[in-house]
Amino acid sequence: MRGRPRLIAALGALIVVAVVAVFAVPRGSEPNAAPSERTSAPAAGAAAAQEPIPHRRPQVVEPVAGEGGGDAALPTEEGATAGDGAPAEPASSASKPEKMPKYDGGPTGDAAVSEAEVLKNGIALPPLDAPEEVRNIIRAGNQIARTPYLWGGGHGKWLDKGYDCSGSVSYALASGGFLNGPMASGPFMRWAKPGKGKWITIYANPGHMFMVVAGVRFDTSGTKKDGSRWQADMRPMSGYAVRHPPGF
Repeated sequence: MRGRPRLIAALGALIVVAVVAVFAVPRGSEPNAAPSERTSAPAAGAAAAQEPIPHRRPQVVEPVAGEGGGDAALPTEEGATAGDGAPAEPASSASKPEKMPKYDGGPTGDAAVSEAEVLKNGIALPPLDAPEEVRNIIRAGNQIARTPYLWGGGHGKWLDKGYDCSGSVSYALASGGFLNGPMASGPFMRWAKPGKGKWITIYANPGHMFMVVAGVRFDTSGTKKDGSRWQADMRPMSGYAVRHPPGF
């Protein structure tokens, strides 16, 4: 009877050891798998999760003048250059129109090239071959062509409510770079050089003056006819001093 308690104690100890051994093994693990096989998969997954995703920085593409949408340059990687190795040229640096070259000669035989045209609305069109100074005179004349006649107008200030004969001519000539200030008709009788000019001719006497620019007349008397200083026809030239700016 004395050996029975010892047998029971030994059996209980074996049961405890077996239970501890069962719970000590991780669930789902494979006892026969190598340690390297168990750890390699999680390491690869962590590396894939940390690898950065490549991306491009957004860039604005400006179309070049004369280039269609299909031909416009595509965005490039930051720091990339044009195909020839030089930095791509921005659209804003495109070549600008060149200035019209100065014309040294006078009117030719072709009226459309060398003679101005007075339109029905009283505005003058400069001829194709006119120097820039002549074009500027005609542009200025168009600005005041239909302003009313005002005695003394244009002599106290350039921008006036109206202009008299010499004030009108002075305004146009100053815009072409031939005068620094307004002049009366008397001083115009001795102005610049005598005789007719290639493009500009002044007709002046003590009481009135006008000018002919590229074959058309700029005269305040025209406002009484159709409301414009520009006239395609001429008037009697006797009694006037004839002058012209040098080279024109």
